[in-house]
Amino acid sequence: MELLSCVGMKYIFFDLLMPNFFFLLCLFSCSSKKAKSHLYSFLPILKWLPRYPVKEYLLGDIISGISTGVMQLPQGLAYALLAAVPPVFGLYSSFYPVFLYTFFGTSKHISIGTFAVISMMVGGVAVRQVPDEVISVGYNSTNTTYASEYYSDRDFKRVQVAVTLALLSGIIQLCLGLLRFGFVAIYLTEPLVRGFTTAAAVHVFTSQLKYLLGVKTSRYSGPLSVVYSLVAVFSKITTTNVAALIVGLTCIVLLLIGKEINLRYKKKLPVPIPMEIIVVIIGTGVSAGMNLTESYGVDVVGNIPQGLRAPAVPEIQLIPAIFVDAIAIAIVGFSMAVSMAKIFALKHGYTIDGNQELIALGICNSVGSFFQSFSVTCSMSRSLVQESTGGKTQIAGALSSIMVLLVIVAIGYLFEPLPQTVLAAIVMVNLKGMFKQFGDIAHFWKTSKIELAIWVVAFVASLFLGLDYGLLTAVTFAMITVIYRTQRPQYRILGQIPDTDIYCDVEEYEEVKECPGIKIFQANASLYFANSESYTSALKKKVSENSCVWGGRGPTLQKYWLSFSFICLLSQSNDVEGSVKHEIANDELPVNGKSLDELEHFVEPKTNIHSLILDFTPVNFVDSVGAKTLKSVSRAVFFFSPVMNELTRLNFFDNTVTRELLFHSIHDAVLACQVKDSRMEVGFMLIKTLFKYLICTV
Repeated sequence: MELLSCVGMKYIFFDLLMPNFFFLLCLFSCSSKKAKSHLYSFLPILKWLPRYPVKEYLLGDIISGISTGVMQLPQGLAYALLAAVPPVFGLYSSFYPVFLYTFFGTSKHISIGTFAVISMMVGGVAVRQVPDEVISVGYNSTNTTYASEYYSDRDFKRVQVAVTLALLSGIIQLCLGLLRFGFVAIYLTEPLVRGFTTAAAVHVFTSQLKYLLGVKTSRYSGPLSVVYSLVAVFSKITTTNVAALIVGLTCIVLLLIGKEINLRYKKKLPVPIPMEIIVVIIGTGVSAGMNLTESYGVDVVGNIPQGLRAPAVPEIQLIPAIFVDAIAIAIVGFSMAVSMAKIFALKHGYTIDGNQELIALGICNSVGSFFQSFSVTCSMSRSLVQESTGGKTQIAGALSSIMVLLVIVAIGYLFEPLPQTVLAAIVMVNLKGMFKQFGDIAHFWKTSKIELAIWVVAFVASLFLGLDYGLLTAVTFAMITVIYRTQRPQYRILGQIPDTDIYCDVEEYEEVKECPGIKIFQANASLYFANSESYTSALKKKVSENSCVWGGRGPTLQKYWLSFSFICLLSQSNDVEGSVKHEIANDELPVNGKSLDELEHFVEPKTNIHSLILDFTPVNFVDSVGAKTLKSVSRAVFFFSPVMNELTRLNFFDNTVTRELLFHSIHDAVLACQVKDSRMEVGFMLIKTLFKYLICTV
């Protein structure tokens, strides 16, 4: 055992220090001030603990810690069933990671520990790797004596899968945090997360039916596992254990009543009524007093070993089989933790560091795995209790973990008669908030059909394909919607609010007026290969009906374009005579026999649009295809473009398209167009005079 302990501590040392090699290197290579800053960033407790206001915060943290601790205990036992491991491992997962987060976390209010969705994902992997039918899968464990003494061979092997998954997901989170990849959570948009967690709630509820009914069925994982589980439960509905069902339903009613009281009298109650621990105590007492196991065949928690286990090395050879699952668990766990942390940070006026949160979760999971804890994240229900009962810092979290520790080392054996149906009732009632997310369908139907589609796809895919493939499908679909939105942006013609330099959509605001002779076109998306054609079509539709920018593209616009080209060429000191000849030849107009008024009418444009401004304010990037599209309309066009560097890199500018066409604001471009217009009017008058002279001479 001493040798095992030494080996475990060796791996803990390397697991904790090796990923932080660059951090340690920085400590020894930079100035003392910078090293201190990095140390405070890595261990936030060093920054806030010395300044901890004992008189103001301690009482609130103690009350909050006790309130959260009495929730940690039953939820740890219950969520262990979801993770397909014996209940005591839920207690381990409620102690080590929670205690570690106190040192490394930046949020003051979230409660780290077991959570239904993550536990369900862990359980799915454990059942897939070690099905109920498999008795021996050939794991070379150094602790088989412990397994045979306390648990079945199947349960022990599932524990090995769960802790290895925690190690791998923790390492992934740690690496992402050190590489400053905290932004990955943004790809899990809110509709996606809510649809995913709603599907996970259905998975969880389905998995707990067999415990509530007291029937014996296999546990399924992978695609259609929900369907298989429901078929298995209902096929054995006739074997329902009535005693287990009565106990479970009684607990559900008590828990719902307690939650309703806590919600309705939240402002009057000093602390929420801890109905979960009350139900656990009552259920344990009734089970022990009536001997439900032997008299009625009710399944109970069973053996809870007293004391902490020595650290052990996870089964490294399992990593290739569970790597993809570890990535999904790492990202989902971080996304839930950081989203909850941001809510509390915004409410209480402090900031969190997303990258440090990744590091903290990574350390909690990876180090905790050596002490047989499975993957954890932030619990929504416990976090709300920790914050609402007066918790100010993670001292409350540390106290809650100490309460779990007391149960592990001292009184854990008292909960051995606890019926599993009681734990199932606790899990089911805690899903109430997630099931309320079905109301998102009506909300997104009114606000955004695309977000509704993301929610539905995330829910359906996660429900029928499993949480792992469902998450991958949902993320892929969310990315596709982004591409779809960029291909179908909103196109607008802008006008000026009189006597201001503000430009808005002319169709949306009545007060907005278009600038005489100027069209201002805006698209609220970047210009690249996927939407360049639609950009061109929209520009034609919005602008070409009133102007000649797309010269020669159609018979109704050709005359105007040629006249306009002539004016543009004149302003650029090009060949005037050739343009005039082309104008006349194109329209096949005889000079003699036409009045002067008819000729003037012919020379003048049919409309008075002389300039086009492309507003690039919403544009984030332009690729080579987009640049070619711009060049096709760049003749006599003014740009308001914040993507100057990209246009330069793409060799957009040349002799015909110069940087003089770019302006820092729409208003600057409009003023330049108006100056250009005045010069063109002078040129146009000269042209008319020239035509009159030519006609008279002829």
